Amino acid sequence: MNGARWLVQALVAEGVDTLFGYPGGAIMPFYDALHGAPELKHVLVRHEQGAAFAANGYARASGRVGVCVATSGPGASNLVTGIADAMLDSVPMVVVTGQVPTTLMGTDAFQELDVFGMTLPMVKHSFIARRVEDLPRIVGEAFRLARSGRPGPVLIDLPKDVQNADASQLPAHASLGIDDVDAPIDASLHAALALISQAQKPVLYGGGGIALGDALAAFRTFVDATQIPTVLTLKGLGALPAQHPLNLGMLGMHGTRAANLAVQESDLLIVVGARFDDRATGKLVEFAPHARIVHMDLDACEIGKLRHADAGVRGDIATTLTKLTLPCAAHLHGRHGAARRQWRAHCQERARQHAARYDAPGDTVYAPALLKRLSELAPDAVVACDVGQHQMWVAQHWRFDDPRKHLTSGALGAMGFGLPAAIGAQLALDKGRQPDARVICVSGDGSFLMNVQELATLRRYGLPVKIVLLDNQALGMVRQWQELFFARRYSEIDLSDNPDFVAVAQAFGIEALHVDRADGVEAALQALLEAKGPALLHVAIDQAANVWPLVPPNRNNAEMLDDSRPDSAAPSHATATPTTPQEDADALPA
Repeated sequence: MNGARWLVQALVAEGVDTLFGYPGGAIMPFYDALHGAPELKHVLVRHEQGAAFAANGYARASGRVGVCVATSGPGASNLVTGIADAMLDSVPMVVVTGQVPTTLMGTDAFQELDVFGMTLPMVKHSFIARRVEDLPRIVGEAFRLARSGRPGPVLIDLPKDVQNADASQLPAHASLGIDDVDAPIDASLHAALALISQAQKPVLYGGGGIALGDALAAFRTFVDATQIPTVLTLKGLGALPAQHPLNLGMLGMHGTRAANLAVQESDLLIVVGARFDDRATGKLVEFAPHARIVHMDLDACEIGKLRHADAGVRGDIATTLTKLTLPCAAHLHGRHGAARRQWRAHCQERARQHAARYDAPGDTVYAPALLKRLSELAPDAVVACDVGQHQMWVAQHWRFDDPRKHLTSGALGAMGFGLPAAIGAQLALDKGRQPDARVICVSGDGSFLMNVQELATLRRYGLPVKIVLLDNQALGMVRQWQELFFARRYSEIDLSDNPDFVAVAQAFGIEALHVDRADGVEAALQALLEAKGPALLHVAIDQAANVWPLVPPNRNNAEMLDDSRPDSAAPSHATATPTTPQEDADALPA
């Protein structure tokens, strides 16, 4: 029993059944210990970034801790983007990296890298195991911290000699579980209730904290009881089903007109598990200018960080919503009831007036219509999305009914996330005994090539992930911004030399199809979904297609740009006043 074998047994004791990684010199004792551990399924990715994103997708889809492993030096540094993504989107992960022996640390040994220091700004905590006796404390704390409070990644840097050291004297590992979550204090609840009772134009603003706090049922009950119009962030999508009559859609840079205008006109924002991200608020000083703020969050650091909270309610979100539901409903249907009913009807009518159109002219494939149709054909699918125009189209047009079905790199905006995250999600659903669960990866031609090697992982494990690859032969979101805000000075966005993606997929042994006409979309989607194993649908779309609406940089959310041709659902251009690169510096797309 050495340190590596003890760690394998500890992972099993923590409930880990799947981990993602890539071996190398400094982590070889751990891989040797895995050889005799049937309880752990190790998934060999083809790049360490794929391991981090796959663990990330596993955690997002399941709500459990994702685990990834890499060797020292370049193995560890290749994990960094995935670790940062987990930190910024509050994803529970434990990251294990090999390290050179403790006697060589600090000597610039082969493949030595200070991953502890390198990742300090992007983890909840870091550990270096300098003695084998440290392992029980470190492993227990790592999993407790990853799971507790606002989740996030924790790093364990594991020197090779510690892995090889005698661990026969160590006790069997026992999980520390999870910290209790604080309940909100009564004074903050009374303050929130007082503001809500006075509001005539209230809006609920829900974010990713709803799913993280297991508050989905409480949030929906609150909405139904209070009948408050609701907007959602990118990570909050699905907290209220897309077809719910009070769901005005996503707010922010590419949010719906109904959502953005409701927020701008509101007199009270009830913010639930959201953090006033710049992509949601637009120009912050002009965001919801007439609204007072009730801010509910587990993380005290978020309350008042970007916008003053007139009532800050810190604590478990589900408990907060449950305690406020009945008294809020009584107040909202009593005094000012007529004004609130009129406000609700106004918001809903505007949502109907500005509902998305899918009757695009022409014979080419209109991506929003394709994605909306795919969401109808696969309503229970988990969607892992890359970053770019296709990401926003998914957010706008997919009809999500659960936030854990929408996996996307929100705060970091990391291209290359989609395919490995889909692999992790599929394995999470398989382990959850959902063999019929469907995972769909939506990617763009730019993002897809960043981790295309994970097609080999997909094929090796026979995972039935379905890939929709939207190909406009450009870095679409950057191209759109250069068109609108940089006087069409297109710089380094041309991807017209893309490979034949169908041939690429087939070379990996994956079934592939192609569609480039609107009249072929239905048959192509049916064929994709009916494929028995992994499959890719290559979709050629118009390079000039833009994501609408769009809030320009340094503008408030009421100043949305839209199609310059009002009778068309598939615009290629919109009029906009060009801004300078300096004005756009704080608002560039991913």
